[in-house]
Amino acid sequence: MDIRAGIIAAVVLSFLGALWIFRSGVRALQSARRLTFYRIKRQRMRGGWITLLVGLVLLGVSVVLALYGEPVAYQYFPPSPTVTLTPTITLSPTITLSPTITLSPTITDTPSTTDTPTITPTPFIPLAIEALFESQVTPNPGAVFSQIQFTRNCTNFNEFTAATVFNNPITYMCGVFTYDQMTPGAQWTALWYRDGKLVHYETLPWDGETGGFGYTEWEAPASEWLPGTYQVQVFVGLDWKVLGEFLLEGDAPTAAPTNTPSVTPTPSRTLTPTRTGTPTRTPTPSRTPTITITSVTTTPLSR
Repeated sequence: MDIRAGIIAAVVLSFLGALWIFRSGVRALQSARRLTFYRIKRQRMRGGWITLLVGLVLLGVSVVLALYGEPVAYQYFPPSPTVTLTPTITLSPTITLSPTITLSPTITDTPSTTDTPTITPTPFIPLAIEALFESQVTPNPGAVFSQIQFTRNCTNFNEFTAATVFNNPITYMCGVFTYDQMTPGAQWTALWYRDGKLVHYETLPWDGETGGFGYTEWEAPASEWLPGTYQVQVFVGLDWKVLGEFLLEGDAPTAAPTNTPSVTPTPSRTLTPTRTGTPTRTPTPSRTPTITITSVTTTPLSR
């Protein structure tokens, strides 16, 4: 047993002894309270208090041993240095390989055409759509967006089924994302591409909060949803933020022809007016009265 182990054993034994003596003192005091004779009761109580004191002293000794026992012991019994063994390396014999036949070098065909890796262009907003910007608010360059999840029903942002492959026929698609640090009123744009061709877009001032759920959507007749790889790009101002893709499989239904009735003009009969001469007014002759003078012969009366 070394010094450290001995100190630990002494601490444990003194601690257990202190507990046992302390317990004996407590039991002596309890038994003294039940005695009726005064002198014997005093003696028993004195012995109980002495036992408690001894238990406390022994408890203190265990604490002192735990704190200072090992350093003090090393002062009287210095530890002897331990010899450290240095391992020696034993060399094992190696096998010497005999030389093998060296193959003559062959002619390496040099390709005449070197494939140059293509550069993936950074998404940008076409000038025709940029000309439609309305907002005068400076967007926050620190705005962040999550990956876009595509679903055919985004009425509830907490419960929706997202996928990356869809089958025709469809008439509606929604791209859901989360965002943070957006500036209300800043211009934002969503571009929808099918196999690299722009098929739909929306650009308007941001009318949401500074953070939360957002979405971009496209609703069109089923005949316009052609199969292919669809890509959605989201911009804040002119800064590209996030890109999402989904695959649409199956042929789109053919648009039903619209019967537009043709109107055949009915010939109308046009009457050509004949020119009628302006009648002249003929003056009506006035009637001139004729005066006839009749002579009257007067016969005188006889008286």
